[in-house]
Amino acid sequence: MSNLLLTPIEYLKGVGPSRGELLRKELGIHQYGDLINLYPNRYIDRTRYYKINELHNTTTEVQIIGKVIHIKTVEFGKNKKRLVAHFVDDTGQMELVWFQGQKWIKESLKLNEMMVIFGKCTVFNGQFSMAHPEIELLAEHQQSLRSAMQPVYPSTEKLGNRGITNRVMNKMMQQLFVETQALFSETLPDYLIQDLKLISKREALFNIHFPKSNNALAKAQFRLKFEELFYIQIQLILKNLIQKHKIKGHPFAKVGHLFTEFYQNHLPFELTTAQKRVIKEIRIDMGSNAQMNRLLQGDVGSGKTIVAFMSILLALDNGFQACLMAPTEILANQHFLGLSELANKLNLNIKLLTGSTKTADRKIIHEELENGSLHILIGTHALLEDKVQFQNLGLAIIDEQHRFGVEQRSKLWKKNVIPPHILVMTATPIPRTLAMSLYGDLDISVIDELPPGRKPIQTVHRFDSNRLKVWKFLRDEIAKGRQIYIVYPLIQESEKMDYKDLMDGYESISRDFPLPQYAISIIHGKMKPADKEAEMKRFAEGKTNIMVATTVIEVGVNVPNASVMIIESAERFGLSQLHQLRGRVGRGAEQSYCILMTGHKLSTESKIRMETMVNTNDGFEIAEVDLKLRGPGDLMGTQQSGVLNLQIADIVKDKEILGFARNYAQRILAADTPLEKPENAIIKNIYLELTKKKNIWNYIS
Repeated sequence: MSNLLLTPIEYLKGVGPSRGELLRKELGIHQYGDLINLYPNRYIDRTRYYKINELHNTTTEVQIIGKVIHIKTVEFGKNKKRLVAHFVDDTGQMELVWFQGQKWIKESLKLNEMMVIFGKCTVFNGQFSMAHPEIELLAEHQQSLRSAMQPVYPSTEKLGNRGITNRVMNKMMQQLFVETQALFSETLPDYLIQDLKLISKREALFNIHFPKSNNALAKAQFRLKFEELFYIQIQLILKNLIQKHKIKGHPFAKVGHLFTEFYQNHLPFELTTAQKRVIKEIRIDMGSNAQMNRLLQGDVGSGKTIVAFMSILLALDNGFQACLMAPTEILANQHFLGLSELANKLNLNIKLLTGSTKTADRKIIHEELENGSLHILIGTHALLEDKVQFQNLGLAIIDEQHRFGVEQRSKLWKKNVIPPHILVMTATPIPRTLAMSLYGDLDISVIDELPPGRKPIQTVHRFDSNRLKVWKFLRDEIAKGRQIYIVYPLIQESEKMDYKDLMDGYESISRDFPLPQYAISIIHGKMKPADKEAEMKRFAEGKTNIMVATTVIEVGVNVPNASVMIIESAERFGLSQLHQLRGRVGRGAEQSYCILMTGHKLSTESKIRMETMVNTNDGFEIAEVDLKLRGPGDLMGTQQSGVLNLQIADIVKDKEILGFARNYAQRILAADTPLEKPENAIIKNIYLELTKKKNIWNYIS
């Protein structure tokens, strides 16, 4: 049967070459199997037929039985036409209207024949009208493989304009079931189906496309969602197991002098329980024979840097070098400054390599790397250049992982015969559900507590009309010796507008906080790097009271004396950005504040974002809300969203099914890793099919 599903889509009766080409381009449907897996977005109740005199102006879709008695073309506006048909039943009349595809409609509309129309009604010039209705002859309507719950399939404007309406999609689906006789092979083993009381694959596919009832639909959805998530987890967990089994790592057998010396004499603060737990997990990983692949998650300010540094010391103690790669120069610089302070106490050689590093300095770095006298290298993508050769790289730390592509990471691997241990750090907390899917092949460590003595940042939301009060609060804080950030949004499309906003803001702040009593720094994207650096330095040294900036300061700024973060037009920022910006204050012992300034007109989503920020400082909680608002694709940026190109499951809404699927996958693979038991033959076959398609490896590190 599976061979039939490989038939090219144009061979399906009613499709043909030109429709086939459209389906390929618009929906990625190449074969019968792709069409069967095109699941409906939603369902409409088609059990009720309305009479024209029962209509009222609502947004719900209705179906009516009647006939078209007259058709005409009406001109309106400049060179515009619409097609209007008079439709009647035994209780009254209404209009049907088309603005597109008029020629095709005019040729195919049959006058005075009983038909069923379906669509949304509106009142126009005192008369009911339906635009672009679905139309079907009553005789055909009564014969078709119809269910009470009418499926609505994903579509595009182009498909609609070329006559491939939802009704046409429905007909194709019916034809597909006729041609294949619904003989779909089972894709889950019997014991799983019995254990979970699942319906068969055949039943699930039939009821997802032609559900007889809500209950039948719910069973079909559960079965198909579970299966999709289960196979993603099988692939991820197997990948991790194979990696551990196949890819040998350097065993860092000893905890040596550097680690002990630092821990006993140079720790800047007492480690939290969470930090100790995570260091232990890393130590165990790097002490084994397998290559470590671990994701280190922690909220803004949770102390990931110290954990990273202590992991580096483990590598150095065992005679290896370490590197840390960050996505931007600002971030690489920040890591370099932070880690140099710690490394200098132990007389370690640490250097920075970015696009701006001078040729003479590069030469020294290359030499010292190769002869092993350079212990730690911090940098950007520049670390990936072929010229950069380590004597023996033992640990590679990658910061902000989802900004790096997979190929770039594999280049780091190839710097050594035996690949280095990999520690990935992310400052944007990822909700557990998403982490299980995106990073299912990495072991995850979470630092879930903040260092002691940090006071939670107080966040408030203020409207522009409260500005005078906010400014008074700023003067009071400056009088106490504190410093302030004022951040303006940066929206790429309209640099002119951003620049204007920033400059207008800067001018009015300069008027309200005049020299010589107050000094203001300014930073924006159009400045030269050296000027930015100088302004940053003035602020860090306390020579200016206020830093006015665009979001360049989202990462990489650490001024413990800054206690207030004002975010202008806060409604224009995403949640994770707001959380990152807020994390720039609260780094000293003083109480810090974040003030979200907005106009009065806010969308529902903006209101939720403001409320979330005011109610919680927990990055994981914020990430959960963000995931609900924006969906998984946006959250991870383009590189990672591909893995979430799911056909039916939804990472957010179906997180319970995901947890469920992961548990089953783990249990099955723990008992039978090579999937050799006869009862797991189905799983093995499908796993091999999926790996041929490479549908997931491309997206997962």
